[in-house]
Amino acid sequence: MQIHAEPLTPEAFARFGDVLEATGEPDKLINAGLCGRFHDRARLDFGADSGGRPGISVFKAVPRALPYRCDLLERHPEGSQAFIPMTADPFLVIVAPDAGGQPGTPRAFLTNGAQGINLHRGTWHGVLTPLAEPGLFAVIDRIGTTPNLEEVHLPTPFTVIT
Repeated sequence: MQIHAEPLTPEAFARFGDVLEATGEPDKLINAGLCGRFHDRARLDFGADSGGRPGISVFKAVPRALPYRCDLLERHPEGSQAFIPMTADPFLVIVAPDAGGQPGTPRAFLTNGAQGINLHRGTWHGVLTPLAEPGLFAVIDRIGTTPNLEEVHLPTPFTVIT
């Protein structure tokens, strides 16, 4: 199976998470009017009853290329997960709706180099897939001692093309 990567837009991605970007006018000006604040752009969710807390980590992922073969999807049932690139390079985002505890039909999105994402809690997604070196991301997610990762190795991998 092949799927086409589509441009990442807030409307197309809403079912899976939030698009983090500074578009339009800022919500307010701060720092004596020298800084625009694009306020509260993600629904962070760390499972109030899960015993976890929010944490910030830095990930360094090996860059991939398109076409990209996807054979693994994962999700985090106890918390959201935000990926904020630390360079101005596009990256690939693969997501799928839940279908009875398994990933449903996948979709792929290509960021524009000035976007991050926040995956809602429980969203099936592919691994971090930068398309350029150095593959550095700030990641905001749940830190805790209870399990927060489910993985599914796909019996039939699919390929993402442009």
